[in-house]
Amino acid sequence: MIQKQARVLIVEDDEDDFIIASDCLDDLADYAFSIDWVSTPDEALALLKENRHDICLLDYQLGALTGLTVLEKATNIQCRIPIIMLTGQSDDLLDKAALDAGAVDFVVKTEFDSPRFARSIRYALSRQEIEKERLERINLETKSRSKDRFLAHLSHELRTPLTSILGYTELLLESNKAKAANPELNIILNNGKHLLSLLNDVLDLSKIAAKKLELNPIAIKFEDFLIDIHTLLKVAAADKGITLELTCSSPVPQEVYQDPTRLRQVLINLVHNAIKFTSEGFVRLNVAAKIEYNQCQLMFEVVDTGTGIPAQKLQNIFQPFEQVEDMVSRKETGAGLGLAISSELAKAMGGGISVTSEPGKGSCFTLQIAENNANSEHYSMLTFTASALAKSGEALPSLAGKILVVDDIADIRELIGHIVSSFGLSVVYAENGLQAIDAIAAENNNSQPFAAVLIDIHMPLMDGREAVVNMRKRGFLMPIIALTAATMKGEKEKLQSLGFNAVVPKPVNKALLHRELSKLLAKADPEKSLLSPPSQTSGPGSVRRVLLVEDDIDAAELTKLLLESLGCEVEVAHSGQACGQVIALNSAWDIALLDQNLPDTSGLKLATLIHKTATVGEIILVSGESIEQSTLDANGISRSLLKPINKHMLASII
Repeated sequence: MIQKQARVLIVEDDEDDFIIASDCLDDLADYAFSIDWVSTPDEALALLKENRHDICLLDYQLGALTGLTVLEKATNIQCRIPIIMLTGQSDDLLDKAALDAGAVDFVVKTEFDSPRFARSIRYALSRQEIEKERLERINLETKSRSKDRFLAHLSHELRTPLTSILGYTELLLESNKAKAANPELNIILNNGKHLLSLLNDVLDLSKIAAKKLELNPIAIKFEDFLIDIHTLLKVAAADKGITLELTCSSPVPQEVYQDPTRLRQVLINLVHNAIKFTSEGFVRLNVAAKIEYNQCQLMFEVVDTGTGIPAQKLQNIFQPFEQVEDMVSRKETGAGLGLAISSELAKAMGGGISVTSEPGKGSCFTLQIAENNANSEHYSMLTFTASALAKSGEALPSLAGKILVVDDIADIRELIGHIVSSFGLSVVYAENGLQAIDAIAAENNNSQPFAAVLIDIHMPLMDGREAVVNMRKRGFLMPIIALTAATMKGEKEKLQSLGFNAVVPKPVNKALLHRELSKLLAKADPEKSLLSPPSQTSGPGSVRRVLLVEDDIDAAELTKLLLESLGCEVEVAHSGQACGQVIALNSAWDIALLDQNLPDTSGLKLATLIHKTATVGEIILVSGESIEQSTLDANGISRSLLKPINKHMLASII
């Protein structure tokens, strides 16, 4: 039997009683006791203050003082050790006084060898174990909350200067002030965006560590999904003079049930890493399926002919912040988070990532995930090399016009934008239905309105269904195409009844999207593709009055410049108090743009105050962290913008 370890403090001025108590403790077979013995109150209080023991046996009579005095002083010094009072004889009044003073129990010394003594010891130790577990749980929860607060603060503190870096760089690139320095400005812009992506990786990893990661699996047409990834990455491979191959080595499900965003994130990371570390030869993504005991496992092998990885480095590459090459001498950028995040995502999908490599010859990363679709009747060999890839790469007739792509997932926005751009169309992006409506309204008086809108169905703030109804009510008549993973019977008819002109399923097939756009753009009358929306309080051409509350001087000045470049009249306040002074002079504003972290208040609290003292068309929160819409709604805030802010984001709200 495994004995529990326990440390006991015996406070007893009679050595014989100490020896008897020690012997009786040794008779408790389920515990192994480590015993400390002191004989004076001062010695006892000094040890009790340290809270190092699991239990204390305290004699009532200690020379001139009593154990009750020690109990009272122990309470004052915040002693958390269970104390059992030892008495020479039974005394009800003494026993009650001991319990009132904080003792957990009392034992008559003549009962040392009785079951009552053993029961009292076990009870006190069990109570201490429960208390320790409670304190440990509180400490862990406190540390977790502190970590979350720290990450939120860190995110805000990093995003604020990034706003200035990226914003001023974009302003200079758009102006004629520094044409000669455009190459250098582009380097600053690209590296600033890279820094922002690293920050997002750190926050993503923290969510995984906090077990806040959620998967949203849907049915995916497997071949189209893989072709999309190949289309997205083959340009990067071609830029390095290598080929990107896509192969299939065994029958696989025609349709898989996975989270497309997370699976795409992992595969893009693995393939992009392979391209990054390969200077000649090829990178190959091979897919296969393995069925054991009616359970299907999808296998993805990413093989390259690159630099390879030394054997001693293989065990560490999936650890956060680990890179194969030395931090000083390595040629490629990155914080070493991609593989760590990919590994955790793979585990969440019921699998993992393994690697084999030989320096100088290349590497093979294998992603294995669980697949619920194990019906072998719907398995087939995918023919990327012979036909599908050829179709994805063949030239399609060029199209003309400007397209609005709306999707809340950045990877999907970029992928669809890349596909649309390859058709010869220009692309503007929005992250939800509200931004899409604002973007269309902003283009109302332009010479080149949107020729068509591609919009996702499932998005926060305003989804595709709400957006298309709203657009048609406002008189926007350009073709609107729904992008959806829902391909159930009758879904297309439901969407068309709402106002969509066409439905393209996800993953998006390039040829199908081109065909739908070609058909709709040919029918559309360019001069009537966008009708004027109903007049608003601040109609086209009117000046929007914006109250900007931002404590960072540089960020405030940049945001003001960007807003003024969009035709706004801007008043700046650097604190909640200053905001109150501005409102006292003028209480009517079209938009209030509030920073979340202010020196004297928060943006959430300030929004509540503004609603009481001013008339504002819309209050928008600017933050370094994502905030739940329910929290925004509770404070009368319509939406939030995540730092760093750029001109496109501001244009979407003006």
